[in-house]
Amino acid sequence: MLRRALTFWRRSIRARVVVSTVLLSAVAVSVVGWFLLQQVRDGLLEHRVDAVVAETATEVADARDRLAAAAAVDVDSSGQRRDLVEPIIQRGAARGFSVVMAGPVGASSETGETGRIADGGAEFSPGLDTRSVPARLERHFGEKRTSAWTYTNIRTVVTDGTEDVAAEVPGVVVGSIVQLPADGQDYVLYFLYPLTEQQETLGLVTRALLAAGGLLVVLVAGTTWLVARQVVSPIRLARQVAERLAAGQLQERLRVHGEDDLARLAVSFNQMAGNLQRQIRQLEELSRVQRRFTADVSHELRTPLTTVRMAGDVLYDARDSFDPATARAAELLQTELDRFEKLLVDLLEISRFDAGAAVLETDDVDLVDVARRVVEAARPLADKQGLRVEVRAPAHPCVAEVDVRRVERILRNLVANAIDHAGAAHGPGPDVLVTVDGDQQATAVAVRDYGVGLAPGESAMVFNRFWRADPARDRSSGGTGLGLAISLEDTHLHGGWLQAWGRSGGGAQFRLTLPRRVGAPLHHSPLPLVPADAESTGERAS
Repeated sequence: MLRRALTFWRRSIRARVVVSTVLLSAVAVSVVGWFLLQQVRDGLLEHRVDAVVAETATEVADARDRLAAAAAVDVDSSGQRRDLVEPIIQRGAARGFSVVMAGPVGASSETGETGRIADGGAEFSPGLDTRSVPARLERHFGEKRTSAWTYTNIRTVVTDGTEDVAAEVPGVVVGSIVQLPADGQDYVLYFLYPLTEQQETLGLVTRALLAAGGLLVVLVAGTTWLVARQVVSPIRLARQVAERLAAGQLQERLRVHGEDDLARLAVSFNQMAGNLQRQIRQLEELSRVQRRFTADVSHELRTPLTTVRMAGDVLYDARDSFDPATARAAELLQTELDRFEKLLVDLLEISRFDAGAAVLETDDVDLVDVARRVVEAARPLADKQGLRVEVRAPAHPCVAEVDVRRVERILRNLVANAIDHAGAAHGPGPDVLVTVDGDQQATAVAVRDYGVGLAPGESAMVFNRFWRADPARDRSSGGTGLGLAISLEDTHLHGGWLQAWGRSGGGAQFRLTLPRRVGAPLHHSPLPLVPADAESTGERAS
């Protein structure tokens, strides 16, 4: 599943574009949403703080007025505190805030603390946990007498039947100093305002931003998919048409819609396909004409060649009655007629390959026997050159399903080619070595010579028609220049390999590899392409 997903990811431009755009859009929406939330939060809190500070100032001013009015009445400090706090508590219950009155500020307690709510004696709204007032704010009024505020968590305890239920909400606490006339001491009034409404507003804004952001990402994904589809679909169609063109369907073309860049690309693509089709058809026609010409010439030349052959045979048989110059001319005529006849036979065979008319007549054949027969047939030519030809084969037979006539022709061409290029005898070993081997899947024959070898790049050219490494070099075997090309076609007809290795001055080796059964896949060769006696440097294979 993961592999298929990765394959789809690598092959689909549309998927990569859509996913990348969605991810980038999600990051951008998240950053913008976070910034907006921060701005909304800061704005809500700033507005709320300004409001509660103003309300606190009003409450404190009212408390001071009431304390000033009560100064003429003979009431102790406890009564003044109660008279001061109770009205504020009642208004707080109606308006949604809580009150704590602590002090006196600077008075000592049994615990050694000064002005702390925890010392006891504080007046506060019912159900309020006095620990809601932060200690840092209490310390502030232990040092200074100016009003101050800070954020806090307001904790309350509500009795639900027989259980006490604790609740905690964020809030703002504002503290201010008041002085009681009864004892002349300073007390601190703490006003605790919950931020419940602001929290709900911020939650609503957050949900709205999440919904809007999600919808925006979905819209961006849909828009990107549509845009990518408009761009990628013509490219995908162009790829499909190109694949069909590569498969030989030269009539395929792209449909052109509009006049944009993609339409112009389609027009250019169609023009290119049309030019390719026209050139390929011209080449096919030229190739057909060449094949027909070769076949026609080969057939037409057979009749005059037969006549010339008959006349040449008469002259050759009567050469003993001629003077030496005329007798030598008759011999040269016979030799060239033999070569010309071979050339016509090879041209006819090549024309059959080009026309696709070549067929196999297979049988189970031991390639060791075939190699020995070919070498024995070539031995007179080797003896004439003073060369030794040797066959090395395993004790077991190397049987394969082949067309024996074609395989013999391949080996005959390879051995004759090796004799042509072997040069003089090089030492006590064979000058041309034919090695045969086989395994369960394939059989192979390698023909090794120690002659001039092949220059760099020539191992890929030796199978070209009429190609010669040295055009000035004589063919001692009377070859036509088509032997290796025909051998390659015969090998391909068997589904095999014909490969060459060579090194300048180090000889060459040709390796024929055939499957044991016609049509069986070929994955390796029983023999190495580079001979064991070759040096490790400067090796080339084809």
